[in-house]
Amino acid sequence: MSVLDEVRETFKNTEIGTEFTTAEIKQMVRRKYGRTDGNIIPSDYSYNMSNKGKIGKLETFNLFVQIKRGLYKYVGESYKVDYAKESLRLHGEWKGKIEVICKVPLNSKEDLSLAYTPGVAEPCLEIQRNTELSYELTRRHNLCAVITDGSAVLGLGDIGPEAGMPVMEGKCALFKGFADVDAFPLCIKTKDVDEFVRTVYLLSGSFGGINLEDISAPRCFEIERKLKECCDIPIFHDDQHGTAVVVLAGLTNALKLVGKGKDVKIVTVGAGAAGISIVKLLLRAGFTNITMCDKQGALYVGAEGMNWAQAEMAACTNPDQSGGTLAEKLVGADVFIGTSAPDLLTAEMVKTMNRDAILFACANPRPEIMPEEAQKGGAKIICTGRSDYPNQINNVLVFPGLFRGAFDVRARDINEEMKLAAAEALAGILTAEELNFDSILPKAFDPRVAPTVAAAVAQAAKATGVARK
Repeated sequence: MSVLDEVRETFKNTEIGTEFTTAEIKQMVRRKYGRTDGNIIPSDYSYNMSNKGKIGKLETFNLFVQIKRGLYKYVGESYKVDYAKESLRLHGEWKGKIEVICKVPLNSKEDLSLAYTPGVAEPCLEIQRNTELSYELTRRHNLCAVITDGSAVLGLGDIGPEAGMPVMEGKCALFKGFADVDAFPLCIKTKDVDEFVRTVYLLSGSFGGINLEDISAPRCFEIERKLKECCDIPIFHDDQHGTAVVVLAGLTNALKLVGKGKDVKIVTVGAGAAGISIVKLLLRAGFTNITMCDKQGALYVGAEGMNWAQAEMAACTNPDQSGGTLAEKLVGADVFIGTSAPDLLTAEMVKTMNRDAILFACANPRPEIMPEEAQKGGAKIICTGRSDYPNQINNVLVFPGLFRGAFDVRARDINEEMKLAAAEALAGILTAEELNFDSILPKAFDPRVAPTVAAAVAQAAKATGVARK
């Protein structure tokens, strides 16, 4: 039984409108089901209904509504929120989700002389003599640029850079809220790879790191590679690597629960940014029996219709280099990883997999298979990108802490060792008592996540020689 189901049962006879503190909610659920405090977050007590495959049509039925910090009102399942409509209304009120805050006093002539002219000339001259001092004398040490061209925004596709701004602002808010990383959104109006790279490079001296976001494949691979070659700060495409780190962490714990090792047979569907990066990181972690598929079937050397990035992956996966459909490749597989499109997997296909099958159905908002269908097929562990089911694959578990760790040691790069360290640290957060088939990863709001990931990333940066402090 999921936490949500336990809470629904605990409070099913409660009068609508009754108020509870966080501690009271936890105590009542713990008394009935023995749950630990770490698994109970009142704001998680909701479930979603979405129109098939359509973003922006999400409705949530909440069990509790937060009145103020630490205090919740029980509203049962009668309180319905249309997230699309409510989010649009709030964005109109907010007029942006981030703002610039002045840290220094500006109340006198002396204040102005210190913060600006004439005093500001002295730190300028110091930085001229040693540009590394830009990290010490400005906010650069904690400032990340969140950059897109608007070509692959969420599940909406190529909607343009201006339309991507709400997502970029949201990402900046998450950086600040989860790891105290200052972030600034930049939406660049070009689809030309070299023009994009040149623009970001020219801006890079103002930032401590670059988070690339929502850029279409295969251009995103080339953009990231070229930026890594010319910039001396961390370059990280979260759609690729954040997803890969979370999946590796989740798979590590899932295999532990079912008693299997790295010799498992893995079949993936989706050969875009996230799908390719996941497979690359799994190969780096020691998994060898991986077959990648797209909607047409398995990728193999010489298959038609592949782009250059997919062709590279075909050469280092699919051990027997055979063709075949997704259904054919899944026979006898232990793990399915999807980053593709809704409803590509059926319960009948899951039945052909090995015992204790593990599924990562990460398409959003509707996964490759709904958990209920996956259970009919006999899947043991089911993960999705959704918050209304157990085992959410959520990048917020990675990128805030990863950049926190990179910034803390002033890293020049985010390398493969740092990603592997982040995955290992994330997998190790849950205790033996917390780890179960419906809880293979910590919750997004678990306060242990960002500090644990940050510490592991910082240590890996030092060990691999990319740390500057």
